[in-house]
Amino acid sequence: MVRVVGDRAYVSGHGPQLRDGSVGGPLGRVGDDLTVEEASESARLVALSILGDLERALGDLDRITAWCRVFGMVWCTPDFHQQPAVINGCSDLILEVFGPDVGAHTRSAVGMASLPFRIPVEIEAEVAIVP
Repeated sequence: MVRVVGDRAYVSGHGPQLRDGSVGGPLGRVGDDLTVEEASESARLVALSILGDLERALGDLDRITAWCRVFGMVWCTPDFHQQPAVINGCSDLILEVFGPDVGAHTRSAVGMASLPFRIPVEIEAEVAIVP
């Protein structure tokens, strides 16, 4: 789920997970089955999943020197246009944990026709690290 190359860690697409590793709900399409708020909470769960995998791969989250990029995908109805508000759940948590100096990142938030397992959000990232 994390590939470390030199001073970068690349995080593959993550979905929302519960503490036991199972897929975290609610599941469904934003704008149809889920509200923006529910999907934003799902994006927060994704951020926690990413942090867990980064900690396992790096041994210590203090090795992260900068969050470079976050790419958020939202399973949503064709007329839904609040993808950035959904992915804020992830971005806000990163900024809470790492502060603005390390946690600030570039970001894309796009809508998708579907995502695996009916998850509403999938997110990938890139961080700079102390090698």
